[in-house]
Amino acid sequence: MDNLVRIVEKDQYKQLPEFRPGDTVRVHVKVVEGGKERIQVFEGIVISIRGSGLGKTFTVRKIASGGVGVERTFPYHAPVVEKIEVVRKSLARRAKLYYIRDVKGKIKLKERKEKESKE
Repeated sequence: MDNLVRIVEKDQYKQLPEFRPGDTVRVHVKVVEGGKERIQVFEGIVISIRGSGLGKTFTVRKIASGGVGVERTFPYHAPVVEKIEVVRKSLARRAKLYYIRDVKGKIKLKERKEKESKE
């Protein structure tokens, strides 16, 4: 039964860039207001990734005006997510960065260097 579900889900997947907790991403989301549809950009730090398959989600946190923290959880493969851009790759030593919620001021994360392939 589980294999049947995976086969049906296979054509629902989107091709998205690879990112990890700690990375700064720009998520383009479709927003419907009245009868009009527009794209809204939400840029922030990925603090967690959870789930698998079509139910996989990621949480992005940003600091809005007035120093208020805003978090949004996005499904990976939902049609409302137009595209995801990775702005900055950062080094995080844990899978869930919930401690960032308590950090006051600017969040400093080290830049992650990509390994060069030997070809």
